[in-house]
Amino acid sequence: MTQTATTARGWRRFTLHYVEMIIAMFVGMFALGFLQSAVGLGFSHAQHPELGYLVMAFNMSVGMAAWMRFRGHAWQPTLEMCAAMFAPAVPLFPLLWLGVIDAGGLMLLAHVAMFPLMLGAMLLRRTEYTHCTG
Repeated sequence: MTQTATTARGWRRFTLHYVEMIIAMFVGMFALGFLQSAVGLGFSHAQHPELGYLVMAFNMSVGMAAWMRFRGHAWQPTLEMCAAMFAPAVPLFPLLWLGVIDAGGLMLLAHVAMFPLMLGAMLLRRTEYTHCTG
């Protein structure tokens, strides 16, 4: 196989992993969210936006971590991907507390921020996700 074909195959694997992570995080968010509501642990995101965000990030992280571990990834890259779910809280919570954004803005901006943060975590370990060198 030529170097170009190997590189293209690696980037396809990288892209597939990224899509898998997005699917896994949404599966975790919806499945665990449904389960929490079913057992009476649901709450209003509008009334408790910080808690709502942290629970949602946890639920997404569980889905992603389960899938990454199933696919054979080590704990460090798995936890880095999970950190991408929580990282938006650092700049967004103060904006919420200052009244710059509301609960809906928090959720919207956090979801938008997660995608490039996940991509960044993957690019830091490109060979982990492409399974090729260089």
